[in-house]
Amino acid sequence: MSEGLPERFQALFREYYPTVLRRLMHLVGDRTTAEDLAQEVFLRLYRRPPDDLQAVGAWLHRVATRVAYDYTRKKSQQRRIQQREFEIGTAFASEPSSEWLVLRNAEREAVVRALQQLVERDRQVLLLRYSGYSYAEIAEIVGINPNIVGTVLNRALSRFKRAFQGEEGPTDEGRLRAEGYYTV
Repeated sequence: MSEGLPERFQALFREYYPTVLRRLMHLVGDRTTAEDLAQEVFLRLYRRPPDDLQAVGAWLHRVATRVAYDYTRKKSQQRRIQQREFEIGTAFASEPSSEWLVLRNAEREAVVRALQQLVERDRQVLLLRYSGYSYAEIAEIVGINPNIVGTVLNRALSRFKRAFQGEEGPTDEGRLRAEGYYTV
């Protein structure tokens, strides 16, 4: 301790520091933190000593306990705040992860490749349907009977699924006509 400090305080520090440190280590479970908190306890003793210095041991015990409880309460609140911030941050992440972007782009490319394998009419009816067009609108745009739009869509979707899964190579309109896919 510094030479300018009163002798009585230095004597109390040497006498009670080990006891206060043990008490704080027991309460917070970390020696470094306990040493920091012990400094706080003795700073309080130096700045505002108890009226009765005969009961300084009990006073130090009570102050050390309060300081430790304040520390653990503050640390617990900080953990809760960090947890909430983490939960909010992950729930409302403004930017998707790079892994997610790579997967999304790969899937998008696979969809485009599968669509390119379809004949024009199949590609057109699928794109129109998934763009929100009604069956009647699709029939008018594509030029087919409105009663068979559902069948055409189902067949186009089946071909798309096979192409997407790699079960079917590039399609050829002539081969599909020969197999009876186009019966309009």
